[in-house]
Amino acid sequence: MGIDIRLVRIDDRLIHGQVATVWAKRLDIQRIIVVSDAVTKDNLRKTLLQQAAPPGIKVNVIPVFKMIEIYSNRLFNDVRVILLFTNPVEVAKIVKAGIPIPSVNIGAMGYTVGKKMISNTIAVDEADIQAFRYLDGLGIELEIRKVISDSKQSLMDMVKKAKL
Repeated sequence: MGIDIRLVRIDDRLIHGQVATVWAKRLDIQRIIVVSDAVTKDNLRKTLLQQAAPPGIKVNVIPVFKMIEIYSNRLFNDVRVILLFTNPVEVAKIVKAGIPIPSVNIGAMGYTVGKKMISNTIAVDEADIQAFRYLDGLGIELEIRKVISDSKQSLMDMVKKAKL
C-alpha cells in the first residue's frame, strides 16, 4: 500500500514540457510531487511549478522529510504520482528511509562550479556520484532518458566512461 509511484525522475528543470505533457499522460498520473528541500524554500519557484502543471494534475512541492512522512499515509493510498528531484542525494535519503524505488530516470542535471559533465545534459559532483553508487549498489536501475520515447542509457556506464 501507499503512494503508487509511477516514475522517479531527477531533472533540475523539474516540470517542463516533456514532464508536464508526455510523461504525465503516458503514465496516467494524478499528481506530481517535487521533493526538494531547496525548492520548498523558494516561493517564486514553487508558484511557477504549480502553474506549470497540466490540467487535472495537482503539484505539490515538499521537503524530503515530508515525503518520507506521507509515503505510507492511507490518505495517499493508490494515488498515481511522479516524484521529481533536482539531485540524487535527496533520492538516496528517501530510499534510506524505506521508500522502495526500482528505477530512477535521469533527465538533466545542469552544470555548476565543481561539477563535471558526463553527458551533454548531466553534470555531477562527488556527492552526486556517491548517491548514485549507493542507489546502484541496491540494484536500483539508473537510466538516462530525456523523453519517454528515447532508449534507456545506463548512468553508471557514463560515470565509468568519465572515470569518476
